[in-house]
Amino acid sequence: MLHAFQLGTRMQILQINAYDEGGGAETVAMNLQREYRAAGHDAWMAVGFRRSQDRHVVEIPNAQSRSALWQFCYRLEDAAVRRKIPAVPGLAKWLSKLDPAERERVLNRNNGGEDFYHPSTARILELAPRKPEIVHCHNLHVNYFDLRLLPWLTSQAPVIFTLHDAWLLSGHCAHSFDCERWKTGCGECPDLTISPAIAKDATAANWKLKAGIFAGCRLRVATPSQWLMDKVSQSMLQPAIVESRVIPNGVDLSIYKPGDRQKARMELGIALDAKVLLFTSNWARNSPWRDFKTLQDAVGLIAAKMNGAKIVFLALGEDAPSENVGQARIDFVPYQKDPAIVAKYYQAADIYLHATRTDTFPNVILESQACGCPVVATGVGGIPEQIENRKTGFIVKAAAAAEMADCAVELLRNDALRHSIREAALSKIRLHNDWKDVAGRYLSWFEEITAGDNRGVSAAKILNV
Repeated sequence: MLHAFQLGTRMQILQINAYDEGGGAETVAMNLQREYRAAGHDAWMAVGFRRSQDRHVVEIPNAQSRSALWQFCYRLEDAAVRRKIPAVPGLAKWLSKLDPAERERVLNRNNGGEDFYHPSTARILELAPRKPEIVHCHNLHVNYFDLRLLPWLTSQAPVIFTLHDAWLLSGHCAHSFDCERWKTGCGECPDLTISPAIAKDATAANWKLKAGIFAGCRLRVATPSQWLMDKVSQSMLQPAIVESRVIPNGVDLSIYKPGDRQKARMELGIALDAKVLLFTSNWARNSPWRDFKTLQDAVGLIAAKMNGAKIVFLALGEDAPSENVGQARIDFVPYQKDPAIVAKYYQAADIYLHATRTDTFPNVILESQACGCPVVATGVGGIPEQIENRKTGFIVKAAAAAEMADCAVELLRNDALRHSIREAALSKIRLHNDWKDVAGRYLSWFEEITAGDNRGVSAAKILNV
């Protein structure tokens, strides 16, 4: 394929995301940012909350755009919290409500409305040195982006969404599990606590507001899995879409690659004689998306079936005391910011276990496969698109601890099978999920849609101010 970066056209690209470091969406956005710039394009990222020191990442200055009273109260509350001065943070919150806009915002939030009051969204295109020719959006929730300005944004430049979850399709939740009310208008929500949680059931009103916003937009949508794209096609977002593509996520093959297992274990302090099972997720035990109970049960069954072999289960991404499950030990490993260290855990493990209630296209499965660590995962969401059962890994039913244990034991006992799955998964990853190729698919698409674009509507007109 002849990618855009081979054509010599320098593009101005602005990505938008909640954070620049953290979970899966952040990993995707930052890897694309790196590849866009490496290909010679002028790529920047605007984020709601900046965590890195990357000079091509800028924080959207929402706080600075609010009233002088709000800013004073914000600084007062922050100082009181840092100095542990009681009562003052509560007083600062109360004072901030004297600002009419803030009072309306809090009232809306308390009534279950999604928070779209973020004034600097109207100046988001000014954060890059030059006006972008392409705006590439990722997660717009986490309270930093005014979704009401999406029609204005699409009038200024072509907007491409890479969806990492289904928040845009619903009245509040990032994933709906078995609920399908998002297809028809939400309301009577079965679980308001699903992230992003809301205080009251205003899901029908939120859904209607989003549908009205999308009606004024022309969007291009990418998803990493056909599973999520199928949901998009049944949603209120579909009428606004002028083009869509399924583009799988990538993995950095210069970091995530096979390595010497014994060397990795010695560097990480992992027993050389143990059978090591790995799972990685931020806040694994309490994540609403993950199924840690099934993992625990599966690990206990694996230990019972392995006839006294030393079984160590590493849960990477949470700091907690070790615990025993039957004859196995669970060791919790704090979140590791350095991807090179994360890669060593994959290299050190015998098997990667992934039990989850829902998942779009988890990066951790790609990382594990790229490091040569076979995967046993629940077949939900987009995961079956990552794993061909018994060829590039194992797929099991959701919440099926016994089935997961049986597959893991089969892999642990059968070196030939483990080697075959490892090599097949590596071949697939190298062919389809190298970040350079993934970025190339986006860049080729960007070039196709930038020619002859003529836009220019004011943000004030969109908001009727």
